[in-house]
Formats: sequence, C-alpha cells, structure tokens
Amino acid sequence: MTAPHGTTIVAVTHPSGVVMAGDRRATMGNIIAQRDIEKVFPADDYSCIGIAGTAGLAIELVRLFQVELEHYEKLEGSVLSMEGKANRLSTMIRQNLGLAMQGLAVVPLFAGWDEDDRIPRIYSYDVTGGRYEEHGYHAVGSGSMFAKGALKKRFRDDLTEDEAVRVCVDALYDAADDDSATGGPDLTRKIWPVVMTVSAEGLHRLSDEALAAVVQSVVDARMTNPGG
Repeated sequence: MTAPHGTTIVAVTHPSGVVMAGDRRATMGNIIAQRDIEKVFPADDYSCIGIAGTAGLAIELVRLFQVELEHYEKLEGSVLSMEGKANRLSTMIRQNLGLAMQGLAVVPLFAGWDEDDRIPRIYSYDVTGGRYEEHGYHAVGSGSMFAKGALKKRFRDDLTEDEAVRVCVDALYDAADDDSATGGPDLTRKIWPVVMTVSAEGLHRLSDEALAAVVQSVVDARMTNPGG
C-alpha cells in the first residue's frame, strides 16, 4: 500500500523566537498526490509542529496533540511547559511504532518559545519516539539533507526574524532543487510554503501576500545564481 507522504520541514531560531516552514507537496510513490497540502500547524499559542512521513497519520496526530494541549490548559489553568509538550509528543509518536515498522512512519518537527527560560527551542524525533533538542536550525523529511546543507551555510546567531524567514525559504528552494518529493514555490498557481513564527508575543502565520515578496526575491536571486 502506498499512502501520501509529506516533506520537507525546516526550522530556524533567532534571538527573539523561531521560524518554521514547510513545502506544500505530498507524494504517493512517483505521483504528486497533492500540490498544496499544509504541513506546518499551530500546536498552541506558543508552539508549532511540522509533519513529515505518512500524511494522514501525521495530520491526525497533530489534531490529537492540539486537543491534548488545550485540554491540559483548561484542566490545570496554565500552559504546559515546553519540555512537557515535547515529552507528550514523544509518547504519541511511540504509540505509532507498530505502524512505523510497517512503513507508515510519522516524524514531526516541534518548535516554540519556552516561556520559562525565555528562549526558542527546536525538537526533532525518530520513529521510536526518541526526542532530541536541536540548536540553531534543523530539517526533517526526504529533502532534509539538502535543506540542512543550505541552513548550515546561511545560519547566524544574530538573524532577525525576517532574515530567518528568508533562510527557511532559501533552504526549501534548495531541497526542491535536488529532492523530487519536495515542492518548490509554484509561481503559476501562487502556492507558497507555509511559514509560522513563534516569539514571546505568540504564534503568527505569515500571509500569502508577505510570503509572495520573499519567494519572488529568492526566485529573482536564483535567476542569476541558480546554485544559491
């Protein structure tokens, strides 16, 4: 059985927060199953989650994760800590291990603003539920090798939020350039990546209008230097 799969997700921190971005392509074997799937979602007001792997299971996991965080907040009257959220997501991934062993893996990327320590955090996972804190930047999905290469060259500790957004879009462009399962910006259909920012002020999704300008600047730059 071949099910739709989603890739690629990138995240970059900056002094005031974190940016997460995902391309819009889902593949089913050698077929493009969907051109405008969304792979980056708000987890709560101060965190977001990006999905790679089996799309249907991943989206269901995200919905359940969102409900659990909201339920905790209503019961306890406070928001679960960033560490607590990351641990809960780890347990949920481990519960999918049986299906992962059958080829239906879900590998999310989780990021947000730690209100206790006042710093941004990025967490990656493996199919067993193993949780790893990443520093600076990270990428998951079939295009992650190429995206991380781009992030490694462009990342700086003093990026502004706007610069971090540009770095993420650049990394997704590089991933799409070398990985057939990653979709690049679709200028004809006006399909841009999903980009979310998280800071002490909360979570914000960039509008298509704001992203269009960033994407166009990346494409224009690649017209003169295709390799970036």
